[in-house]
This record gives sequence, C-alpha cells and structure tokens, in this order.
Amino acid sequence: MSNIRNFCIIAHIDHGKSTLADRLLEYCGTISKREMKEQILDAMELERERGITIKAKAVRMNYKAADGQEYILNLIDTPGHVDFTYEVSRALAACEGALLVIDATQGVEAQTLANTMLAKNANLKIIPIINKIDLPTADVDGAYEQMKEGLEVDAVPILASAKEGIGINEIIDSIVENIPSAKIDTDSPLSALIFDSFYDSYRGVVVIVRVFEGKIKKGMKIKLIASAAEYEVIETGYMKLKTIEADVLSSGEVGYVVAGIKDIRDIKIGDTITESARPTQRPHLGYKEIHPFVFAGLYPFAASDYDSLKSALEKLRLSDSSLAYFPETSVALGFGFRCGFLGSLHLEIVKERLEREFNLNLLVTSPNVVYKVKSKNQFSIIDNPAKFPNYADIEEIWEPFVEASIICPSDYMGALLELCQKRRGRQILMKYLNAKIVILKYQFPLAEIIVGFYDALKSVSKGYASFDYVHIEPQIGDLVRLEIMLNGEVVDAFSIIIHRDKAQNAGHYLTEKLRSIIPRHMFEIPIQAKVNNKIIARETISAMRKDVLAKCYGGDITRKRKLLEKQKEGKRKMRQFGRVEIPPEAFVAMLKIEE
Repeated sequence: MSNIRNFCIIAHIDHGKSTLADRLLEYCGTISKREMKEQILDAMELERERGITIKAKAVRMNYKAADGQEYILNLIDTPGHVDFTYEVSRALAACEGALLVIDATQGVEAQTLANTMLAKNANLKIIPIINKIDLPTADVDGAYEQMKEGLEVDAVPILASAKEGIGINEIIDSIVENIPSAKIDTDSPLSALIFDSFYDSYRGVVVIVRVFEGKIKKGMKIKLIASAAEYEVIETGYMKLKTIEADVLSSGEVGYVVAGIKDIRDIKIGDTITESARPTQRPHLGYKEIHPFVFAGLYPFAASDYDSLKSALEKLRLSDSSLAYFPETSVALGFGFRCGFLGSLHLEIVKERLEREFNLNLLVTSPNVVYKVKSKNQFSIIDNPAKFPNYADIEEIWEPFVEASIICPSDYMGALLELCQKRRGRQILMKYLNAKIVILKYQFPLAEIIVGFYDALKSVSKGYASFDYVHIEPQIGDLVRLEIMLNGEVVDAFSIIIHRDKAQNAGHYLTEKLRSIIPRHMFEIPIQAKVNNKIIARETISAMRKDVLAKCYGGDITRKRKLLEKQKEGKRKMRQFGRVEIPPEAFVAMLKIEE
C-alpha cells in the first residue's frame, strides 16, 4: 500500500494534458491499443466536439517498475480553462503531486501561472514537463527560461512529446521517484474526502472519494458529516475508465462509493464520509465556498418543462458543484431559474449540457454580475437588473472588479492596450518575460469581460494572447439600468445594468437589432430604450396593412374614409390588447452588445 502515487495533470488550455493522459494509460497497459482513441478521458460529447476538458477525470493505473516493484498510480486529468478552475482546485486536494505541462511552442501562459500557484498553495510536488518538442516551431530553451522566470519552478523539466510518445517512461519514473507516496493509516476511524460525484439512474448518487484514514467497505454504515445523513455502503471500487468493483477502499486510495443515495441534497462536495459507529474526530476542512460571478436566467420554452428543468439542474449540480441556481419569475418568460456561473464559457457549457443530456429547450437571458447598492434606507445585493432600486434613492453602487493577467507577444501590444482601454481597464503592471513576450496586469470591472472579451482578445492577438483573472475588492461605479420597452411595456428579460457612458450606444444597438428580429404584427410596435425614465433611443416596427379598399370600385369618397377609419380603430384596439411575440434570436442579440 505504500506504493500508491496520487497526482494530477495541470496546464493551460490546449497544452496537451489529455494527450499525455492517453500515453500514460497506454504505457501502463490500462487500455489496449485496440480500445485506444484520442483524448479517451474526455468522454463527454461536448468535450470531444470542442477539444477541451470540462470535467476532471480520475483513473487508476497499475505500473510494474524495472526492479519488480508494483505501483498504483491514481491520475486526475483536469481542465485548463479559467472558467473551470474550481475543478482543478478540488482535484489538487486529493493529490500529493502534479505534472505541470508547458507547450514548447506557446511557452508559459496565463492559466499555467494560475494553476502553478494553486499547486504551490496546496504544497504539492511539481514535476515540470515541456511538451510538443517534436513540432518545428518548438522553442524548448525559451519555454525553460519562462518557466524559471515566470513560474519560479527550479526543477529540471522533462522533455516530451505526448503525441509521439517521447519521454513517457521518464515521466512515469519521475512520478514514482519524486511524488511522495500516500500516507497510510488504516487503523484510525474512516475519513474520506468527497471531491466529485455524478448521478446514475440505477444506483443513485455515485460519490468519488479520496480515503485519508481508515477503510471503507461493503455493508459499512457511513455518515456524511455536513448533512448528518446516514447510509449503508452497497458497493465500493475504483475507476479504470469504467467502474471496477473492489471489496474495500483503504487509506491512500481514490475510488467510488455507492450507498443508495437518492436525495441529491445530502451530497456536498468537500464533505467528509466517516463510519457511523466510530466517527472521525478529524473531518476534512472541505473546499473554499465558491461564489458565482456571472448570473443569467434560464427559462424553458414550454412552461410544462419547468419541473424537468428543476430536476436536470439538481442532477447537473452533482457533477458541477460550482453551478448555483434559484427559482425566479419573469413577466415576459414565465417561470425559470436564476443561475450563477464562473464565467461566460461555463454558462454556455451548462446550457448545452442541459439541452443535450436532458432534452430541454432553453432560453438564456443576458448575463450580468452582482452589484452592491447603498440606498437611503439600506444596503442591497443586486443579481438581477429587475431588482435595481429607484435611481433617486441610490447613494453609491459597487461593481465587482477583477485583476487580469494577460500574456502576449509584444507585436500585438497596440491593439491589446486599445481593447483593454475600451473595456474600462486600468493598467497596473507591464513586464517583459523576454524580448518577445510581455505580461500585462489590468484591473477590469467584471461586467466588461464576461461577454465577448475573450473572443476579442484572441482576435486582436491572432490567437496568441492568454488570459486569466482573480477577483479583487468591488469598486464604486457610475452605473444605470437600461430598460427596453416593447409596445409601451418594459420587458424585464431585456433589462441590463451598464456604465452610464455606454448606455446610449447600447440603447441604439438593441432597439435597431430588435426591430430587425421581431416580426411585423397587425399593429405598429414602438421599441424604446429607457434610462432613469428618460427615453434615449427609439425604433418602430410598422404594422402589416390589409387593403380594405380593394372591394371598392368607385363611388363616394366618404365610403372609403369610413372603411379606413374603421381599420384605424381596429388597429388602435389591437395595439392596446395585442401581445408581441419575441423570437429566441432576440435574446442572443443581448449577448453581442460589445461587438
């Protein structure tokens, strides 16, 4: 049991983590050549389509060294995108070491820096690997220099090419020699950390655990410390791409537990499992509570799908614990949920997973962030523009801010600085890693970077810039609520909180866009943008006209006037009582204001 090594792979997005995991699985004989396919741990259809890792995956490998010693290697492959950092931090708590992968063609990028800091804070043994050395554009010396300067990692990196299988045996040897073996304590009371879970239709909630002390086996009565719920273990085992049943999970091991848990609310990621009869006195500290930073409304197309959406969100939260949601009602869209996400990519992925995995048809309102408002009577937290107080009562508004690290080639500096200025960025650092690569640090309002900023950054830097951010203290801002009125009625789903200087342009953009998207009705529809009860932009969708004079073949003009007056009166009544149908594309237009 002292030959257990628990480690994860961390890197910036697209630096070759999943490909390296493939080669390690092949080298240890966990999977045969015949069964092998690229990025085999990325089992989700969405991950394979986009070429990114969304979920951290745990897998067990058995390795026999040259000296005849047998080792158990528990690998966790983690995501690289900033929106899934919480997945990485959870994986680190279950490990003793980390493989830090750096792309030889790209060098150190923003998320490389962030993940290295996470691993250092978790006191993990870091093994640096410079990957993709077989590519013609590889700059191994440059990447090594950036690693020493930017990451302050002194260990000599292993040179590898995960695609070609170069350096894999050196990596395995380094894992065995350098990563500390898991501490074994089978005599103490059971203490197992829940670091992931998923829902199985037949077995209920399947919990992924790292056992720190004691052992867990079939038939044992267990207790979840946070919820105080008690269950009997039905099955234990470990993951080798699929679940493999085992009699017992002992201290130091990573595996899964099935205990017939049907109530999803009993499971809390970061909770400790212990034995009911002999509870531990040292529960795990758990994970730092994650706070969502981007909020959007999710509404079903059909009102009858509300319960299905609620059930789907409960199940999805088991495998994505950074998702938050609570019910809300919209005048325009009916019943739905206000959901909290870690970023705009996270929002996009959650929407797609709900639609694909649970067969739902969803509408998403414009993303917004959480503001703190000090008004005459009280402090309030605003996570929905509809809750924005009367402007006359507001004394101060604080908006969330982030400190962003941008690493890019110096050739694109001009366009990049212009983009940051446009997004109300404030520069606090400019540092050259070498003659070609520069690190920029900016403070941004979070609202300015949640929609479209990442795409714009990649566009102005021809794809070379990388981006990461951390949250800092909120700051006072001059913000207003921009409301859209259709046919004289405010549509709450279109309301946004925006900086005063940008309200005019956003109002003109939205009214023009909605005029082109909303179909013509039998009555005239005015579209107005309003700030503090003042109309700042207006467009009109003209009415469809029926030729009521077609049946008149002449005769007195008063007859024609009478028919036209009758039509006019009918249209006036229709406008008064008519309902404007809003197509789904109108909500997509809200996401593209900055573009």
